[in-house]
Amino acid sequence: MEGKEEDVRLGANKFAERQPIGTAAQSQDDGKDYTEPPPAPLIEFSEFYSWSFYRAGIAEFVATFLFLYISVLTVMGVVKEPTKCKTVGIQGIAWAFGGMIFALVYCTAGISGGHINPAVTFGLFLGRKLSLPRAIFYMVMQCLGAICGAGVVKGFMGKTRYGTLNGGANMVAHGYTKGDGLGAEIVGTFVLVYTVFSATDAKRSARDSHVPILAPLPIGFAVFLVHLATIPITGTGINPARSLGAAIIFNKDKGWDDHWIFWVGPFIGAALAALYHVVVIRAIPFKSK
Repeated sequence: MEGKEEDVRLGANKFAERQPIGTAAQSQDDGKDYTEPPPAPLIEFSEFYSWSFYRAGIAEFVATFLFLYISVLTVMGVVKEPTKCKTVGIQGIAWAFGGMIFALVYCTAGISGGHINPAVTFGLFLGRKLSLPRAIFYMVMQCLGAICGAGVVKGFMGKTRYGTLNGGANMVAHGYTKGDGLGAEIVGTFVLVYTVFSATDAKRSARDSHVPILAPLPIGFAVFLVHLATIPITGTGINPARSLGAAIIFNKDKGWDDHWIFWVGPFIGAALAALYHVVVIRAIPFKSK
């Protein structure tokens, strides 16, 4: 028995715990095999003299334009039919939104980061991933792209039919309160921005480098799932540019009545996701300098 006990003791010492818990887990950066990106400066004037700055803004414009064109046109195709059995239905709408985000983030990630959403840009700004001028520039270009994308859809559908079908504008559905809509937008955007932080995290990329997963895949899938859950409540905003573009082109009172929800909710959700990732997941404020 003594020999067996000795074998057990040696075995326990030989194979140490690989995933420590508690405060010990926060000290794993010693000898890390990844480089933590430095925090972006609040204002970086040299950006204004760089073509890459304006190229990134143009990429955000084009990506958001294409996103609104495909997604709102899909919504129009569903709502124009008296029965959803003849259309792709809610699942098809969710796939259109999620699939386009997957494709567009994949295409533009190397140029602008592939935000395509002011809430994502706001969250990443709070996480010190980009400067204030770049964040504002991205948001403006995203909104302009969304307006143009929704405008093209209106051109295809015709003014009368586009207005009759509510133009793909976000609004709180009957049977739900404004509080319900605000809560759905906060939680939905939290899911999206939390996924963005996790999928693009430098430490995760280094640790899981053997796992061939594209960052756009979980981001697009998060958009798909959130749409499945919240389309019946708000039509799913979680993207202020998408909501603004549709509301401006639709331009009727009911498109503006609840519009504030689709800015306040996503920005709160993005801020909470940034705070959760930085403080809880990465514990950056608590790491020794």
